[in-house]
Amino acid sequence: MIAGPCALESEGLALEVGQELKRLCARLGVGYVFKSSFDKANRSSLKSYRGPGLDEGLRTLGRVRARLGVPVLTDVHESVQAARVAEVADVLQIPAFLCRQTDLLLACGATGLPVHVKKGQFVAPWNMGEALEKVRSAGGRPLVGERGTSFGYNNLVVDYTGLARLREYGVPVVFDATHSVQLPGGLGHASGGRREYVEQLACAAAAVGVDGYFFEVHPDPDKALSDGPNMVALRDFPRVFKRVLAHDALRRRLPRGSSPASAKARRA
Repeated sequence: MIAGPCALESEGLALEVGQELKRLCARLGVGYVFKSSFDKANRSSLKSYRGPGLDEGLRTLGRVRARLGVPVLTDVHESVQAARVAEVADVLQIPAFLCRQTDLLLACGATGLPVHVKKGQFVAPWNMGEALEKVRSAGGRPLVGERGTSFGYNNLVVDYTGLARLREYGVPVVFDATHSVQLPGGLGHASGGRREYVEQLACAAAAVGVDGYFFEVHPDPDKALSDGPNMVALRDFPRVFKRVLAHDALRRRLPRGSSPASAKARRA
């Protein structure tokens, strides 16, 4: 599980969320990577909160990493940031809007770290191979993340057959459940979201089969400084994630190529 608050708001909040998620994953036997961004460079409005910036953000992430004792993932927006971020982070992330930026992909790949490449909202699953190859060619270890595809105005849709197509690249596939319920620009000055659908979409991804799950989690999403409408409340998250893992476990118990429906039919 990759999870944490969307943007770094304070060290205290990051530790509060990270500690709870670390404990949850330990109980459930799931690996945990803490996620938060030092800069959200793709905000809808110039007035929107972006984060503490590179210097302070990396200092905070470094302290969170040391205190929690877990790997850390954060976004890289510019190629010149990659080497510095790699000194602190264990996984680099390419934002979806930037998934075809060659210099950025090469710079992140050159760090030798795992690089989580978000599939762009405008990119078909079968067009992600070249982006992943850019990372691989520079010595990086790519992962690919699904976060929905643009569908009309201010809406995203998840094509679950796309998860199977992404798996054909032979890299780990991550499902980003919270950005998949985002309504880009839906509030006019900012993006909206439908967090009530996070659980359903993540359970569907579990039924298809993925290697990891990505969630943004906050103690009080309605007061969050970034992406509040699509984040899951910290108090609700254990219930949501346990349901997702139950679907994941069911899929793993079924014979390869089977679905819950076909298994039920055979028993009948």
